[in-house]
Amino acid sequence: MPQSTNQLVVIAKKMTVPAAIAAAFTIGAALFVGHGSVHAASAIDDNSVAALTSLDRAMEAVAARVTPAVVNVAVTARGTGEAETSEGPMQGLPPGLQQFFGPMQQQPSQPQIEHGVGSGIVISPDGYIVTNAHVVDGAMQIKVTLNDRRILKAKLIGVDKLTDLAVLKVDATNLPSIAWGDSTKLEPGQTVLAFGSPFGYFQFSVTRGIVSAINRPNPYSDDPRKPGNFIQTDAAINPGNSGGALVNAHGELIGINTFIITNNGSFAGAGFAIPSQIVRATAEQLIQHGKVDHGYLGISMNDVTPDNAHFFNLPDSTGAIVAQVTPDSPASRGGVQTGDVISQLNGEKIVNGSALQVSVSEMAPGTKIMLGVIRDGKPVTLNLTVGQFHGNTEVASDDGKDGPRSGKLGLAVSDLTPDTRQQINLPDQVHGIVVQSVRPASPADEAGIQPGDVIVEVNRRPAQSASQFASEVHQNREGKDLLLLVWSKGNASYRTIHPDSDEPKG
Repeated sequence: MPQSTNQLVVIAKKMTVPAAIAAAFTIGAALFVGHGSVHAASAIDDNSVAALTSLDRAMEAVAARVTPAVVNVAVTARGTGEAETSEGPMQGLPPGLQQFFGPMQQQPSQPQIEHGVGSGIVISPDGYIVTNAHVVDGAMQIKVTLNDRRILKAKLIGVDKLTDLAVLKVDATNLPSIAWGDSTKLEPGQTVLAFGSPFGYFQFSVTRGIVSAINRPNPYSDDPRKPGNFIQTDAAINPGNSGGALVNAHGELIGINTFIITNNGSFAGAGFAIPSQIVRATAEQLIQHGKVDHGYLGISMNDVTPDNAHFFNLPDSTGAIVAQVTPDSPASRGGVQTGDVISQLNGEKIVNGSALQVSVSEMAPGTKIMLGVIRDGKPVTLNLTVGQFHGNTEVASDDGKDGPRSGKLGLAVSDLTPDTRQQINLPDQVHGIVVQSVRPASPADEAGIQPGDVIVEVNRRPAQSASQFASEVHQNREGKDLLLLVWSKGNASYRTIHPDSDEPKG
C-alpha cells in the first residue's frame, strides 16, 4: 500500500472516534429535543394490499386443512454394510438424487442398524398412510409421529417398488385425512404446496410454489420399466420430505414428493412428485391385496418426435413407437409389430410412451384393450388382453431416448457370429450387426451407441450384414436423417441421427 494511502487510513482512524462521539451527541440531542414529536411509520392500509392478504388467507386455509393429515415417519432398518445417505438403499438413482433423503446414523453394533426419517400422509380416518417405498425399505420398526405429537407404531401393509410407493397402518381412528385430487388436470403454473419434515427435524413444514412441468419421464437407471409422468415443482423440497404431500389450491392430494435433482443434496429448484393418478390406484391395491398387479404388454417404446415422425409417415409428433416386442407376450399375441406407432388406447389419444406405460401399468391383468396403431402410415386396430407384470420379465417401457442430434456415424461394425452372440448374451430372436468400436465424441458416441450394441435396422430396413449396413449409410443422401434400431443391454430403441455434410461417411 502506498505511503499516501497509509496516511489516509491513519487519519481516518484518528478521526473515527471523535467523529463518532460528535455524531452520537448530535443524534441524542436531536432525539431529546424532538422527543415529543417523533412518530412511528404507519402500516399500509388493507385496501392497498388486499390481493396479498387475500392470498395469505387462502394459503393459511389450505395449510390448516392439510397439516393435520401429515405425519413424520421414523424407520429403524437393518443396514446393508454399505454407506448410505437416505431413508433406504438408493441403487440406481440418477446423479443428484442420492442425497434427497433424510439423515441416517449407523450404529456400531452388528448387524448394522440404520435410522431414517421421511414423511407420509394419512389417506383415511382409520389410519392408512401412504409414503415412499424407499422410506421404509428394509424396515424392522416403523414409528409415526402424528400432528398432535402422538407417536404410534406402524404396520407395513404393502410395498410397490415399481412405483416407489408403500402403505402403512396405525391403530387409530378418526384421524384427519386428505382428499384425493386429480393429477391429470394439472397444468404448469398452477399453485401447489409441499408438506413434510425437511431434514427429518423440522416436522410439519409447508412450502409454496407452482407446477413447473408435468409428465416428466422416469429418471431411474435401475429399471427403465418404472412409470414416469412425474410432476415437477419449485415448491421447496429437501431431505426428509420424501413421502410427503403435494397438494393443489383446494388442499387435495395431487402428488407424493419423492426426489429432487440437486448437486449439493439440498433443494435447487427442481422437486418431483408421483402423481395422484398413480398413487391412488397403487394405494388401493396395496390396502386390498397387500401387493400390486401391474398390467403388462411386453414392448419397449420411444416417443414420437419431430425428428423421427417422418420415418413413420406420421402427421404429427405424438404417439409411442414400438421399438421391441417380447416374444410370447400380450403384445406379440395381439399382433403388435416393431415399428408400429401406438396412437390410441381404448379410443383415447396417446401423447407419448410414458402416458401409455402409466395407463397400462394401472390396468388389472386380463383387461381387454383396443390399440389404435399406425403401421406404415396406415391406421390399424388391434385387440389385446393385458398380461401381468413380473419382476423378471419385460413390461411396457419407455426409455424416452431418441439419441442426440448427430452427423455421420463414427463407428465400426461386424457381422454377428455364434461366439459374439454368446459374449454379449444376445437372444436368438435378435438379428443384426454388432458394434465393434465407437469413435469418441463422434455422432454415434453422442447418440449413446456403445461397443457391444446390436444395430437391428437402418432406416426401417433390417441390418443383415456389415457390408449392407455400410452401403445403406453411404447411399444416404447428404443432409437426410438416419434412423437406427439399436438393441442394447436387453432393450431395443430407435435412435435418430442427423448427418453432417462435412463429416466423413461410415
